[in-house]
Amino acid sequence: MLFVAFPCLVAAPLATAQASLPTLGDNSDLTTSAERRLGDRIIRELYRDPDYLDDAVVGEYVQSLWQPLLAAARARGELSPELDERFAWEILLGRDRTVNAFALPGGYLGVHLGLIGVVTSRDELASVLAHELSHVTQRHISRLITQQSKQTPLLLGAMVLGALAASKNPGATQALVVGGQALAIQNQLNFSRDMEREADRIGYGLMEPAGFAPQGFVSMFDKLQQANRLNDNGSWPYLRSHPLTTERMADMHSRIPAGTPPVAGPAPVQLEHAMVAARARVLSNPGVDTLRQWVAEPQGTGFAAQPLARRVGALYAAALGSSQLRDANGARRAARKLEELVGQDAAAHRQVQLLAAEIELAAGDPTAALAALPAAGAGPAGGAGSGNPIRRPELVLRTQALLRAGRAAEGTGALQTWVATHPRDATVWQLLASTWQAQGQALRAVRADAEAQAARYDYAAAVDRFKAGQDLARRGGPEVDHIEASIIDTRLRAVESLLREQAAER
Repeated sequence: MLFVAFPCLVAAPLATAQASLPTLGDNSDLTTSAERRLGDRIIRELYRDPDYLDDAVVGEYVQSLWQPLLAAARARGELSPELDERFAWEILLGRDRTVNAFALPGGYLGVHLGLIGVVTSRDELASVLAHELSHVTQRHISRLITQQSKQTPLLLGAMVLGALAASKNPGATQALVVGGQALAIQNQLNFSRDMEREADRIGYGLMEPAGFAPQGFVSMFDKLQQANRLNDNGSWPYLRSHPLTTERMADMHSRIPAGTPPVAGPAPVQLEHAMVAARARVLSNPGVDTLRQWVAEPQGTGFAAQPLARRVGALYAAALGSSQLRDANGARRAARKLEELVGQDAAAHRQVQLLAAEIELAAGDPTAALAALPAAGAGPAGGAGSGNPIRRPELVLRTQALLRAGRAAEGTGALQTWVATHPRDATVWQLLASTWQAQGQALRAVRADAEAQAARYDYAAAVDRFKAGQDLARRGGPEVDHIEASIIDTRLRAVESLLREQAAER
C-alpha cells in the first residue's frame, strides 16, 4: 500500500448547524514551513515506491477536478495566501486497488487507483478531493501533530515511513516493530469528529463554485454506506476508522437545499469519466486472469443492452487490457468499436485517440502512434494551432513516439516550453534528458536528468548529476555551451543548499 499516513474519508460526519462549527485549524504550534518540510520528507520516499504512478491521462483528469476546487477555495477565502504559496498542492497516484484517498502534511494528497476505478461520476471524485482539500486548508493535520506533544514531527515522519516499509516486507522484524509504532500513532491521528464535520461542511461548499454538482457528496456517501453493508474484507480501508451511521446519512442528505428536485434516474452519462475509471482499474495491476475477463466482456451475451457508459468503460478496459497482454490486433479492434460508440463526444473521442496512440506505441509502431494522436489545435486546449499549449498526455506520448522513431529533435521545443512553466514535472524532465541524449547533447541531457532528480526531492542524486555536468563541461573544451554550463553551476549551488537543509532534518 503506497499511502499509509493520515488516513481520511470523504464520508465523514456532517454538521446540522453550520454556524456553530468552530474553525479548528487555527490552533497549531507547527508552522507552515515545518509542515511543508515534513511533507517533503515523506513524499520523497513515496516517489521511490514502486506503487507510485505518474500516468499522464489519469493525472490530467484528476487535475481537471482538483484545480477548480483550489480556485474555489481561494475565491471563498478558505485557502489563505500563505498556505497557497507555501504548500505543494500536489496529488500522487498509487496503483493500490483499495478505495482510499487522504491528505499528507504540506499540501500533498494521495489518491489510490482503486478509488478512481469505483466512483461513477466526476462529481463523486470531486467530492473526495474537496473533503481532503478542506482538511489541508483548515490545517487539521498540523493541529493533530501539535496534539502529539511527545512526538516531534520528524519522528512522526519516520514512523510513517516505517509503516510503509512494514507493508512492503512483512518479514522484516525491525520494520514490523517500527510499523507497529506508526500504526499506534496513525490511530491517534484519525481526524476528530469535529474536524471531519468541518471538512465536509467546507468541502461541500466548494463543489458548486468549482462547477460540480454538490449531490456528488450525497451519492458518494450512499456508495460508502452500501460498501459498509456488503464488504467486510478490508477493501475499503477507511470504513474501519469512519463507521457510517443513519444519523450521518441523514445529515448528508439534509445539505441539499430545500426545494431542490430529486434526481430522476441515473446521472448524465459521462463517457470520459467511464474511460478514465476503466483505465485506473487496468493500471492497478489486477492480474492476468482479471485482464482476460475484461477483454472477454464485450463479447458476452447481453453486452449491447448495457448502459452506454458501462459499454464504453468495458471496451476501454478491453482495449488497454489486450495491449497489456500483447495482443495488438485485439486492442485495435476494441479501440475501433470504442470510437464508434463515443460518437460526437469530443472529450471521449480524444481519450480514444490517446488510447489508440498508446496501443500503437506498445505494438512497436511509433509512426502509427504519431498519426493516431489528436491533431495540433484540436479541442479547447489542443496544440499550437489553437493558440493553447499542448496538453500533457499528448506531450508525453508524442515524445515517446518521436524517440522511438529516431526523430527526437522534433519534440525538444515542446518539452522545453513545458518545463519552463512546470519546473517540478520530473517525468517531462526525464523525457527531455532522453531527447537531448538522442541528439548527442550530453551536457544538456545531464542537466535535465539532474532537474528530474531534484523535482522528486532526491537532492543527493541531483547534486551528483550536476557535478557530472560540471566535469563534462570542463572536458568539453571550447565547443561547450557556456550558457548551459553556467546554469548548471547556479543550480548546483542551489540544490547543495537544499541538500544541507535536508541532511539537517535527519
